[in-house]
Amino acid sequence: MNVIVVGCGRVGAELAPALVRAGHQVSIIDKSESAFRRLDEGFDGRLVHGSGFDRDDLLAAGVADAHALAAVTSGDNTNILTARIAREVFEVGHVVARIYDPRRAVIYERLGIPTVATVTWTTEQVMRRLAPAAVASDWTAATGEVVLVERALPDHWAGRALDELTIPGCSVVSAVRRDASTRVCSAGLVGQPGDIVYLTVHRDAIDDLSVLLERVPVRGGH
Repeated sequence: MNVIVVGCGRVGAELAPALVRAGHQVSIIDKSESAFRRLDEGFDGRLVHGSGFDRDDLLAAGVADAHALAAVTSGDNTNILTARIAREVFEVGHVVARIYDPRRAVIYERLGIPTVATVTWTTEQVMRRLAPAAVASDWTAATGEVVLVERALPDHWAGRALDELTIPGCSVVSAVRRDASTRVCSAGLVGQPGDIVYLTVHRDAIDDLSVLLERVPVRGGH
């Protein structure tokens, strides 16, 4: 897959080599030639000194044949403009823009531009480490309304159908990690000791989910 990374700051300098290691053909654009010094020695990709929203620079990076583009500069406006040009002018199939302001991320998501809100993501990661027993999210929708949470299945839920953790319209078990594998949750799947469950939850229902997880189920349904 041909991928363009716009921005060779700390994120771009990690992302581009990671994409190369994954077997992709990568071009990276930055307005500062000195920024390319952040790349690993022997980086096997195309370097383009220029702007992510300049047509000629994008063409030099191979945008005509690109399958994906990630705009990860330090500027929200630059990233959004770059992503929109890639999608609307060059019809790149997969684009994503790094955004610092989570309020703007919501707006751009509604316009169809996938975003990664740096502040929101960082906050969630810090919360997971400060309060690992709490319900913390692995992923949050840009609107903030829906989250994916990871929880160790309490011992008292072992032997129960995981369907019982569903709150209609509010939460559902999406997947289960068991031993060394992760599976999409299917109807009737029964919990086992040591399971890690991933639940898709509406933000307003997180407290209800916490109560449900801690409640000891009554055997026999009575």
